[in-house]
Amino acid sequence: MAMQDLKSQLQEIIPEQQDRLKKLKSQHGTVPVGNITVDMVLGGMRGMTGLLWETSLLDAEEGIRFRGMSIPECQKVLPAAQPGGEPLPEGLLWLLLTGKVPNKEQVDALSKELASRAAVPDYVYKAINALPLTAHPMTQFASGVMALQVESEFQKAYEEGVVHKSKFWEPTFEDALNLIARVPVVASYVYRRMFKDGSIIPLDDSLDYGANFSHMLGFDSPQMKELMRLYVTIHSDHEGGNVSAHAGHLVGSALSDPYLAFAAALNGLAGPLHGLANQEVLLWIKSVVEECGENISKDQLKDYVWKTLNSGKVVPGYGHGVLRKTDPRYVCQREFALKHLPDDPLFQLVSKLYEVVPPILTELGKVKNPWPNVDAHSGVLLNYYGLTEARYYTVLFGVSRSLGICSQLIWDRALGLPLERPKSVNMDWLDKFMSLSR
Repeated sequence: MAMQDLKSQLQEIIPEQQDRLKKLKSQHGTVPVGNITVDMVLGGMRGMTGLLWETSLLDAEEGIRFRGMSIPECQKVLPAAQPGGEPLPEGLLWLLLTGKVPNKEQVDALSKELASRAAVPDYVYKAINALPLTAHPMTQFASGVMALQVESEFQKAYEEGVVHKSKFWEPTFEDALNLIARVPVVASYVYRRMFKDGSIIPLDDSLDYGANFSHMLGFDSPQMKELMRLYVTIHSDHEGGNVSAHAGHLVGSALSDPYLAFAAALNGLAGPLHGLANQEVLLWIKSVVEECGENISKDQLKDYVWKTLNSGKVVPGYGHGVLRKTDPRYVCQREFALKHLPDDPLFQLVSKLYEVVPPILTELGKVKNPWPNVDAHSGVLLNYYGLTEARYYTVLFGVSRSLGICSQLIWDRALGLPLERPKSVNMDWLDKFMSLSR
């Protein structure tokens, strides 16, 4: 039997899922899935169920599942570059899109396909170069993504009116794979421009996606390549309600092409309450070392944490909008550190924080989740292998998120999901509603 490629597998699956959606709408369309409270309206829609997001589902207790599979399960069954190694991001992309675990041959073929799509036009570099070197890396990255939009297959097909809406997913698929292929090239250009005197390292089409990204950044150690495979895989998707995923879905619902939608997602990711948090963690940890030294005791660390909290700041890397346990993305990074860098002083400090911070946050009583999230660990790993520029870390997060957001955008078009348009109200309306409901 000939190996089935990614697009062929999607072509088989999509009609079944289209029928499934029609049945859900026709048979259960009027069934309520929850109550909306005033707290939800005033509190950023927390806890409100209102989005379809097929690629992943977040459980408050057990964390993220990619198409039903936990991170440890993905590490076990997805193909790796070497036996016992970290999963290849291409394998996760296949899983997110199809719900099926690919074999190594399929993943290798997808690696080659992404490498063949990775050419970035000169005008993209020129658009980035028009910005000052002092511009935040995320500003430069998002500008590069917007410049890539010039080659959108979806926009071209829509303007020419040559594709029926039931087939909108096909030019979206082309845009999505091109975008996923090109964002590491753009991201590494931003890094080299800002921190390495602009000397560019070209893509090596013999390498897989994660290893190539590491290589283009300038890091060729086998362990850093393994870390980048793990990093891209675990940061790829976190269901649809977080700011970047929701922004991508919202903009895509207007039939904006994947470049426009993903640029919007990146601008959300750049916020301090979302993706920017991973740079804040390393900067905070380094401030601990600066003030107290690397061999800080747990008691000293407790004092420093209380000092941070009493100054009106948060301890970066702790807490989550949905999770109520330790983030499994933190756990797998901790396992990586225990395997590869157990004696690193910053890793040992992160381990002490894991023991010290949750009891303090619990004692404080204001925090629903006192446990560490994904951001609490990633910076220390990157720093160990030489990627020390914390301001750049959110760009890595952005490259990873291209996999999840673009996968869902393909399904948005395949399922014909409508323009997103929730109802808003003002405080007068709420006051009136309350008085009528008494």
